[in-house]
Amino acid sequence: MNQNQSQNQNQNQNANVIKNPKPSYEPQVKGPEMNDRDRLNDLLATEKYLTDSFNTSAREASHPSLHQDIMTVLNETHQCQYDMYQLMFRKGHYKLEAEQQQKLDQTYQQFSGYSSQFPYQGTTMQ
Repeated sequence: MNQNQSQNQNQNQNANVIKNPKPSYEPQVKGPEMNDRDRLNDLLATEKYLTDSFNTSAREASHPSLHQDIMTVLNETHQCQYDMYQLMFRKGHYKLEAEQQQKLDQTYQQFSGYSSQFPYQGTTMQ
């Protein structure tokens, strides 16, 4: 690939990037001290760990009331994790890349046929 093709590819990739600007108070070079981004990353990692643990607990709860209580906490924890991610995205700590519609359509076609392989099609489980 020549240099012009590489530059065009980078420009196309940058055009598909969805992101917010990073806060101006953050240093350009990261030092050893914790900053807001580090704290948010730590909180997000904790929320992810908690959701994994509550998922396991919900699967293994044998009493209906306990299961319901765990599901309530699990849903709240998932919401906290999502809110934390949204906050980090708004602060410019995460970026997304938009995908081309053609590639989305191809992937949909590839996997849409798999539903015919699911067991219990057309029946209701009780």
